[in-house]
Amino acid sequence: MLFTTPTQFAVLGLVLVAGWLLGLASHSGGRKWKERYAAEREAHAAARRDADARVAEVERRHAELERERVVPAPATPTAAPARTRPLAAARPAYPAGERRGWFDWNGTRTVR
Repeated sequence: MLFTTPTQFAVLGLVLVAGWLLGLASHSGGRKWKERYAAEREAHAAARRDADARVAEVERRHAELERERVVPAPATPTAAPARTRPLAAARPAYPAGERRGWFDWNGTRTVR
């Protein structure tokens, strides 16, 4: 245990009070930090206003370009394209009786 006697506790308390007094004596009152905070707040507000103005300008320009854009009318098909052969007559993927396996091995695979 660090502090065991009443004298050591008294010195600890005295050092604590001396630290508080030294801190209060060296404190600038916060004026400098308040001024810096106010300047930073104003700079942030100006940057935010600038960004909002830029976004508004881009949106205005986008709306203007959308109004200028000419959209062609979709072409209406006259008739559906005719199929050349019915679905039932479609060619199978492989000839009857010749179903291929994986990697086109025709069912014959030699193991070496």
